[in-house]
Amino acid sequence: MRLGIFDSGMGGLLIARSVLEQIPNINMTYLGDTLHVPYGARSTEAIYHYTECAIDFLFSEQDCELIVIACNTASAAALRKIQQDYLPKKYPNRRVLGVVVPTLEAAAAAQIKKIGLIATKYTLASGIYQDELFKIDPRIELVTNAAPLLVPLIENNGEPWLYDILQTYIEPLRRQNIDGLILGCTHYSYVRDLAQNILGPNIPILAQTEIIPAKLDLYLKRHPEIADRISRDGNRRFFLTEVTDSYAQMSERIYGQAIDFQKADIKT
Repeated sequence: MRLGIFDSGMGGLLIARSVLEQIPNINMTYLGDTLHVPYGARSTEAIYHYTECAIDFLFSEQDCELIVIACNTASAAALRKIQQDYLPKKYPNRRVLGVVVPTLEAAAAAQIKKIGLIATKYTLASGIYQDELFKIDPRIELVTNAAPLLVPLIENNGEPWLYDILQTYIEPLRRQNIDGLILGCTHYSYVRDLAQNILGPNIPILAQTEIIPAKLDLYLKRHPEIADRISRDGNRRFFLTEVTDSYAQMSERIYGQAIDFQKADIKT
């Protein structure tokens, strides 16, 4: 059995790399839906459909025991329905986790009282961060701004423009005196250092690459009935729904080494 990590594109490789640093021997399959990226401008129905197809591939074709949906947009659109409807009917003994709640738990634990959040338009419109934050600590204030250009720039070698555009997204939040910033998209961890430069050293950045691996490790320790079924001999597989030479080159920038991707045969 394996750990699955699913993302709408290549940004989830940042999570995958961090998870493998935290749990180095775990058998893992990564799946990026590069055919349909970015999810942020798509309908709820489309995002759910793509996510369910990906989850089904990881369970049925890759024998995953546990899947992390690394995509915030997919977590917002699909996670609850996957957990409440899909799993009980098809895979009642397996689990799917998201990234939103662990991120907000980390913000609350850091005693941040006014959190800034940049994310995709869909994630913000869904209200998932506001809803889940209210459950964790209704006293914490959340101010948000959509950052729709970051994913296309990160995935298309747009480094020369990233700083200025990121500053445009962060500056309105900084003017509202936030005392912490959540990077609410898996891709955004790629610009973590740029965000810190913009905000200065005294405002913490909450990047999911720094939060999710430790939370996942803790989850597995709390659930040995799941952890014990996942093999740990260091086997890693990487799939994309569309494979191109540019994605192989991009993986070297994002993951730290070139990856020989396989094409995922998913019927969508």
